[in-house]
Order: sequence, then structure tokens, then C-alpha cells
Amino acid sequence: MTETSANADAAAQFLRLGNAVVDAMTDTMVERLTGTAGNALELVDKLNDPDVREGVSSLLDAVGTMHRTGVLTTIVELLTLVHAARSAATDSMVERAFAFVEHMVNTVGTEDIGTLAYEAKSAMEDAVDICGIPASGGGLWGTVRLLTQPQTQEALRFVLSFACALRKRSVFMSKTPTPS
Repeated sequence: MTETSANADAAAQFLRLGNAVVDAMTDTMVERLTGTAGNALELVDKLNDPDVREGVSSLLDAVGTMHRTGVLTTIVELLTLVHAARSAATDSMVERAFAFVEHMVNTVGTEDIGTLAYEAKSAMEDAVDICGIPASGGGLWGTVRLLTQPQTQEALRFVLSFACALRKRSVFMSKTPTPS
């Protein structure tokens, strides 16, 4: 076979391939290819806008920096974690979370809690005023004299009693099953 006949044979095979592609393509495929080409040209046209071009360039630079510093990996891991948490959250979990929030709002929003907060604030202001009075003396002997005063001993007894009662309640609460 000569070189000319080999070239003619290759051209004929290429022509048959082209005809096969044209025969195989349906109108739907042609429409999709035309739409894809149109979208690609529209994207290229938008990249001609200087602001868009600078923005894309800046974004690509930032992606490169994030990749080099490991931030990109952290962002991907964070998004994966958020997605996993969202996927794991069942309707009953969300309902229980909202019930808990509602219970807390109802508990904290009572008049008794408001009164307690107001009285605690007033007591703190009184304590600041009392402590603002110049001390009669410092050092070890001043502390010993302070501890011998009846109001100091009464305050210490109160704080100790409060701490013991709180500890007992917290131990009791940790052993009591929570209502579902």
C-alpha cells in the first residue's frame, strides 16, 4: 500500500467516524451541546469585566494561600463536621433541644428569679460600699482581728452553710434521673 492510499484510507475512516457521530447525535443532544457552549461563552464574557476578573484573581490567590497554610483543609473539615451534625440530628433531638430551651426560658423568666437577681445585685452593691470603707489595719493581725468580729463569723457560717447545701443538692440532682 502506498502512502497516498494509506492517507486516503485514513481520511475515509475519519469521514466514516464523523458520519457516525452525526448519525448518533439526537436533537436533544445537539440542544444540550448548544446550551453548554452558550453558557461557556457567557462565562468567558463575564470574565472580561475588569471587576470580575480582579475578583476571580483575588479569590484564586486566597485559595492558594489557604491551601499552603492548611486553612482550606480546616474549612473542609469544619463543613464536613457541620454536615455530619446536621445529618445526625433527628427530629426528636431537635424537639428535645427546643423543649429544653423553652423550659429554661420559663424557669428563668419567673418573678421569683427576677426578685432573686435584684436582691443579689443589691447585696453586691451593699458589699462594695462596705468594702470601700478604709480598713482599720492590714497584715496578719488585721486579718485575725477581722476574723474575731461577730459579723465576719456570721458571714463565714452563711457561706459554708450555703456551700454545703449546694453540694448536697448537686449530689442529689446528679443521682436523680432527669425526666424525659
